[in-house]
Amino acid sequence: MRAIIIDDERLARAELRKLLLEFPEIEVVDEAGNVDEGIAKIDTHSPDLIFLDIQMPGKTGFDLLAELDKAPQVIFTTAYDEYALKAFEVNALDYLQKPIEPKRLADAIHKLKNGENSSAPSTYVTGEGTNQSPLSEDDQVFVKDGDRCWFVKLSEIRLFESVGNYAKVFFGSNKPLILKSLNALEERLDEKVFFRANRKHIVNLRLIEKIEPYFNGGLLLELKGGEKIEVSRRQTVKFKEMMSL
Repeated sequence: MRAIIIDDERLARAELRKLLLEFPEIEVVDEAGNVDEGIAKIDTHSPDLIFLDIQMPGKTGFDLLAELDKAPQVIFTTAYDEYALKAFEVNALDYLQKPIEPKRLADAIHKLKNGENSSAPSTYVTGEGTNQSPLSEDDQVFVKDGDRCWFVKLSEIRLFESVGNYAKVFFGSNKPLILKSLNALEERLDEKVFFRANRKHIVNLRLIEKIEPYFNGGLLLELKGGEKIEVSRRQTVKFKEMMSL
């Protein structure tokens, strides 16, 4: 498994490299001292795993994730307790506090080998990346809205709603905004799972709870979160064909 260490402290990078010698299954292919360098190294090597410091000069580890298009597995490494909750909020593989204890590192590698928190084969990051590969419902998205961050499986997202140049993402009780147009999202999403109901909404077909007739020959969809979305008359024809109604 190919890994990159991203940390602004040279000694911390050297110490982690030394500790990782005990794990031959982890090959450290490169390291970086800041976010911009880290992004460049990730683009070059396409690693399976990054050991990512959170607090770095200029930009944080969360900023790095928000700028990527696709991200590998993430193990956070930081000296700051205050970031622990945020790290778990984004559902990283693990969170290691500096100085890193060999046993905690071993636990993190064990999680990695056993596939914990890694149900998705890849992670699409909702930034301004250029990768245009299609996304499956098993992929995850990284969503950053202000100080809050999440890794969310696409299958758990029931609705995308256009808000100007942004899209509101509906999952659980959360509705963060991402800097991504609905048209750009539609191009990447699996049309068998996500349907463009109208100019403002893309719905997850698997999370529709109720379908009702609506004005002018349209339909009204009720999603599992309670949202009611109108299907335009034009899209209703396509929807009925897809759903064999």
